Amino acid sequence: MVQTEKSALHNVRVESIERLAPPSEYWKRYPASDAVNEQVVSHRRQVEDILSGRDSRMLIIVGPCSIHDAEAGLDYARRLAGLARDVQDRILVAMRVYFEKPRTTVGWKGFINDPNLNGTYDVQGGMARARQFLIEVCEQGLPTATEFLESFTPQYLGDLVTWGAIGARTTESQPHRLMASGLSMPIGFKNGTGGTIQIAVDGIVAAMSKHVFLGIDDDGAASVVSTRGNPAAHLILRGGKTGPNYDADSVASAQRLLEERGLTPNLIVDCSHANSNKDHDMQPVVFEDLMRQREDNPGIVGIMLESNINQGSQALGSPSQLEYGVSITDACIDWDKTDKLLRSAYDRLEG
Repeated sequence: MVQTEKSALHNVRVESIERLAPPSEYWKRYPASDAVNEQVVSHRRQVEDILSGRDSRMLIIVGPCSIHDAEAGLDYARRLAGLARDVQDRILVAMRVYFEKPRTTVGWKGFINDPNLNGTYDVQGGMARARQFLIEVCEQGLPTATEFLESFTPQYLGDLVTWGAIGARTTESQPHRLMASGLSMPIGFKNGTGGTIQIAVDGIVAAMSKHVFLGIDDDGAASVVSTRGNPAAHLILRGGKTGPNYDADSVASAQRLLEERGLTPNLIVDCSHANSNKDHDMQPVVFEDLMRQREDNPGIVGIMLESNINQGSQALGSPSQLEYGVSITDACIDWDKTDKLLRSAYDRLEG
């Protein structure tokens, strides 16, 4: 019998493998203060109380579509922190801090994957810079919100995250549902890109259950992970190929579906993506409509907005030529419009 060389069987299409330092090493190098740790725990409880209806405030998750410039991102965080303090008795404001970007085909995959925006893929540095950024946002007093894409990322950054999401492209993915069942923060499941809500509801039910799966431990070793289930899994409506689903009839239909599965009919609605037909100028229209609905439907417990310092988006070219505070992924509304929307929401929520 002819013996086949291992090189012809294993990693045939892999160009290289670079060992990533374990989560425990990143925690040591970039530790959060006791004050930040206590704040994250407190903010998670507050979000859970809003999702369950125990807290009558609204959750508004707002910020850049993705973080690509740490300086501009922290500039935004400082502005948002001041606004969050002004509205905190009626609104809990959390900042979008998205480091991982799922792509329909190819493209920039986010700050962790390519922090230098030039195709050098310094993942080691990206993970470190992402952790540092989260710490600095938390130090502003803000809850942080992100989408989890890679299954290992929560081990490195999860202790600094208040709220997480499973995106429309991964909401049907079994590994993501299993991962969500063990995460320490509330996790929202977006409806699928096609617009189907049932996929997300199934994801919620799965995430609330106990599971056993493969993952890594704090030292980065391959491990068998057993989870308790995540009772704070919930639904996010973001529209789909069938069109927007933020209107009152769509929201009510989604709530009925949740109730049929024995779930609390409270949900979050995303003003961006298919709900605005990817037109950032439509986000305020969606937001105002949801605030009107909220008066009769307290089950709309949260709203998401894509917002940056400056409006619109720009193509990723030379990093030195990028316009400050403008998204390189989905187009966003600008800071002034964001400020006005949240203050208007605060006034609407009076009493």
